[in-house]
Amino acid sequence: MANPPPAAPQYRSLDPALIIATAERLEQRIADRFPDSGLRRVGAELVSLSRDLAAAARSLEAPIWWVRAVVAAAFAGGAAMFLFVGTVLPLDRLGNEGGVAESVQGIEASLNTILLAGLGFLALIRAEERIKRKKVFTQLHGLRSLIHVVDMHQLTKDPAALSETFRPTANSPARITDAADLARYLDYCSEMLSISGKLAALFAQSVNDEVVIEAVNDIEELGSNLSRKIWQKITMIEGQGRA
Repeated sequence: MANPPPAAPQYRSLDPALIIATAERLEQRIADRFPDSGLRRVGAELVSLSRDLAAAARSLEAPIWWVRAVVAAAFAGGAAMFLFVGTVLPLDRLGNEGGVAESVQGIEASLNTILLAGLGFLALIRAEERIKRKKVFTQLHGLRSLIHVVDMHQLTKDPAALSETFRPTANSPARITDAADLARYLDYCSEMLSISGKLAALFAQSVNDEVVIEAVNDIEELGSNLSRKIWQKITMIEGQGRA
């Protein structure tokens, strides 16, 4: 049996251009079926947001050079300082009275200084990571809000409205009474949630950070949970059609 061909490198990472193109096609499909709906406007917002998020994720792949320059300058300055104060333990005092005690105090002070300097350098080294992490959280906040907007649009799309016994009240929202249109509307919502998860995954691809990956997983889990609710409705519509 012949071995399958090796996977092409292009399938080992998400292509932001393809995600944007998928969002654009989805917005056009919604416009074809529901041109005057609020969902179409949400689709247009998803296209705009996908472009912004793709650009933001791409920018995070590059190093923050000014932060690295500050770290290098701080490291060089610290090394120069320790070389300059390298005579903190004068050897000519070791034989004098009290010289040993002063030397022990000097060693202790030097160790404390080295420890504090090391912690400071470690904080500087992780500064780039924290800056990128904060930028990712800012972008994911907007994406999370859009996911909840999509959920609000599918909230009132109840398959029970397709029943002959359904009687709306004076305050009932506008309903889609055609089963095929309702199923398609809900399917569009599910596709939006899926695209949102892929947009979040761009940041996990650009920033290899455990905290970022966890935040991305939370976004994807949120979209998946809402999508399962939508597909339960679609399954109910299909069951009513078979009945």
